[in-house]
Amino acid sequence: MPNQIKDIHTVDDKSFPYIFEENATVSLKSSEGLIRCNVYRPKADQKVPVLVTYGPYGKDIHYKDFHAQSFSEVNSEHHSAHSSWETPDPGFWTSHGYAVVRADERGLGQSPGILDTMSRGTSEAFFDVVEWASEQAWSSGKVGLLGISYYAGSQWRVAARQPKGLSCIIPWEGMSDYYRDRCRHGGILANKFIRFWWDRQVLSNQYGLPGKAARKWGPDTIEGDLTEEELKKNRQDQNVDNANNKFRDDEYYASKEYSMEDIQVPLLSVANLGGILLHLRGNVEGFVNAGSELKYLRFICGRHDLPFYYKEEVEVQRSFLDAFLKGEDRVGWSVKGKVPPVDLILRKGDVGFNNPAGEKTFSRRVEMEWPIARTEFTPFYLTPSKKLLTEIPNETRLTKLSYKALGSLDNPQLIQFTTPPFETETEITGNIVAHLNVSVSPDPAGPTPSDIDLFLSLRHISREGKEIQYTGTAGDPIPLCKGWLRVSLRKVNKEHPKNRPWLPRRDYLSTDVQPVIPGDIYPVDVEVWPTSVVVEKGGKIILEVASGDTQGCGVFQHTDENDRSEKKLRGQNHIHFGLKYSNYVTLPVIPPRVLPSSL
Repeated sequence: MPNQIKDIHTVDDKSFPYIFEENATVSLKSSEGLIRCNVYRPKADQKVPVLVTYGPYGKDIHYKDFHAQSFSEVNSEHHSAHSSWETPDPGFWTSHGYAVVRADERGLGQSPGILDTMSRGTSEAFFDVVEWASEQAWSSGKVGLLGISYYAGSQWRVAARQPKGLSCIIPWEGMSDYYRDRCRHGGILANKFIRFWWDRQVLSNQYGLPGKAARKWGPDTIEGDLTEEELKKNRQDQNVDNANNKFRDDEYYASKEYSMEDIQVPLLSVANLGGILLHLRGNVEGFVNAGSELKYLRFICGRHDLPFYYKEEVEVQRSFLDAFLKGEDRVGWSVKGKVPPVDLILRKGDVGFNNPAGEKTFSRRVEMEWPIARTEFTPFYLTPSKKLLTEIPNETRLTKLSYKALGSLDNPQLIQFTTPPFETETEITGNIVAHLNVSVSPDPAGPTPSDIDLFLSLRHISREGKEIQYTGTAGDPIPLCKGWLRVSLRKVNKEHPKNRPWLPRRDYLSTDVQPVIPGDIYPVDVEVWPTSVVVEKGGKIILEVASGDTQGCGVFQHTDENDRSEKKLRGQNHIHFGLKYSNYVTLPVIPPRVLPSSL
């Protein structure tokens, strides 16, 4: 039977350098039920601004229990008795005049209810938590949002709802588009990470799940364990929901949509160039499309967990938050035009991967817009000899290159096209799009294929001939960037205001599905996620076209046997060349700034 809800709120003002309120209750206005949160606040009497996080990973699970290795590498200034994965550390932030509110999402930790991550209902509950934080006696009434990943991605949606008290947000590596950024890359189900994430980090913290304390996964549910039948009844499984829904007009995905233009508060979007399969695209597009008058895009690189706590990055966070939550603007964030909106990190040279010290040697440069106004969008043409050239090929003969469908990380099936050595140092920064002419043919005695899945990667080769690997989300080696497309979902909405030459707009609706017939040739534009790199003289770029995941995807694989079935995809994939079939990838080349001459 369901648990009897109790008052389990406690206050400890003696054991820590801050006041610790555990399991404070937020009554929901938007629906029945409640949210429980921990409050960490300075011992001083004055009212203070509030930093709020709301998510599934357990407000009471200590960082060292959640990921011991990562915690050991985090800047020790952010080690406290209540450090927690991907969230601001209470010890640090209370010492700088902030309260921290850390809420257990509905159905998780100590918050009862239905577990339905990233849903409209959880966003509405987050709205109530923000307003609650602004109304407390110890609160100045100003609330900011700061957190990584889930604790960043949720910020976009709640900010669009414009809760009272919300004054600024810092989504640090956080997707802004549930369908395109996370679940269905180019329409292809990205199932592997969803399974890993759900089992390790969400299901393990469900409200009422027995045995959490014994596993050092936070305390057991104070109000008691639930039966397996009750637990199952009280959750929506993301694996099942994403597998059963394919299009953005399916209710499951449609319920998660919102208007980015409704985001009006000051925004600092922090995009990690290593997040090439999760978050990077969302941070860039969130910045571009937010309605905020004061909005900023900062690029970083490195692992997913560490840069958030780097001393220099924390100072950026503090200066931004102080400007809008305390009225102490040391930098000029609150004066439109004083702080350049875009702050790039310039990846030049090979420092290896998972090397924080090496990555900190990269220089930075500011720009006034994204895409950069002086970008020269330059087509690099694919040739049948597997070259990548800036000259238009003089191909009169119709020909094609072929590779097997249904490649995988363990059995990659691909073709690589390589530039000649660059004659001068060249910066590539911005959005990328590839135009390909593709077809499919069946294998002998095989099924008749009805679709093509395209997996693209851009790789950087040093002048010594070695691929330069960059740091991925988990510290794994990755290429520059990746892109995807399911060819039956090739339709581009050219009338949409967000359709741009460097970023084709796809709606991914059920009504957008178009046939793929063996032998027919389909011209397609494939979105490749944005990147930034400096190719030194003598370096090369490789465009890789594959039929499945290739090196650099890590746990973010597309392996669902129903979504990528033999019946639908098995066969030979082809890229066609000739007078009628021009294939190219358009790279955003950035020329040096032309400085005004002095008189």
